[in-house]
Amino acid sequence: MRLDKYLKVSRLIKRRTVANDACDAQHISVNGKIAKASYDVKEGDIIEITFGEKTLKVRVINVKEHVNKNEAAELYEALN
Repeated sequence: MRLDKYLKVSRLIKRRTVANDACDAQHISVNGKIAKASYDVKEGDIIEITFGEKTLKVRVINVKEHVNKNEAAELYEALN
């Protein structure tokens, strides 16, 4: 699954276009490298999202195309 879609499905970022813009602005890295929106997310990847001064670090547990709002948090594990 593409990184921008994963961020939307997991509800780490509210909209896919916002996730795409964040990737273009180099605010998102995967496994320590700046990632493009087209990056193919796999289980075990470490995603870091920088929101201004804050950084959110998560490990991908599961990759699903469709998920209910209640189950979205089960797709990742927060690391910080």
